[in-house]
Amino acid sequence: MEAPGEVEGAVGPGGRRAGLRCRRPVAEMLDLPFLPFCIFLGGLGFMCVAFVSAWCQHWRGGFALDGGIEMFNWHPVLMVTGMVVLYGAAALVYRLPPAWSGPKLPWKVLHGALTLAAFSLAVLGLVAVFRFHNNRGTPNMYSLHSWLGLATVLLFSCQWLAGFSAFLLPWAPAWLRALYKPVHVFFGSTILMLSVASCVSGINEKLFFSLRNGTTEYKCLPAEAVFANTLGLLIILFGVLVLGALARPSWKRPDADSPDSCQPLLTAER
Repeated sequence: MEAPGEVEGAVGPGGRRAGLRCRRPVAEMLDLPFLPFCIFLGGLGFMCVAFVSAWCQHWRGGFALDGGIEMFNWHPVLMVTGMVVLYGAAALVYRLPPAWSGPKLPWKVLHGALTLAAFSLAVLGLVAVFRFHNNRGTPNMYSLHSWLGLATVLLFSCQWLAGFSAFLLPWAPAWLRALYKPVHVFFGSTILMLSVASCVSGINEKLFFSLRNGTTEYKCLPAEAVFANTLGLLIILFGVLVLGALARPSWKRPDADSPDSCQPLLTAER
């Protein structure tokens, strides 16, 4: 048994242990403010989009809509922008302090709109790469990157339709919405992880295909390889920080597990 005088086990007035009071200020000091984190994350997301755009513009020849290599360059830009940056922003909508009180209708609409925009960009990215492959006679869906990327987009489409049906339409019963909510949250984080993995594997695959000859071989680590590898690290960091923010209890909406949080759009409090 602990001695009454020990800090960890000392019992003060009201029967509360002093050790709990000692640990609470430490936890509060380690609790990062959300707003600076959000600003940093937004800047990091902007850097991801800027890096992938600069890579395709400076080293890969720019952009076009003619089915050539320049059309392929839309694929990485749209995928990083949609499936990583916009998707990550949509995942953090309910972590914004203004979303913690008042009607949830605007935040539901914002979350749904951001995810729909992310999905739309992903579809356009797939169109770009499939058209490029078909015009050049290149086989589709043979690499691990292509399998993982298409599976991620298909899972995302199922996630969006299920979320729209369960949370934004009135026909789903409350018990079903409450049952599906943790599943929706789990697959939301899973899709983000798969998106990051797809983007990083795609960057690596593109570098292996493009840097093959002479002094520009990938193993020689030319400037393009350094730049694209850095882009991959930025994408990984962005994904890890988003997942960390989602897992942080102090940044969750206080009533995140209340029955009201599972109300559909058409019956939400206005």
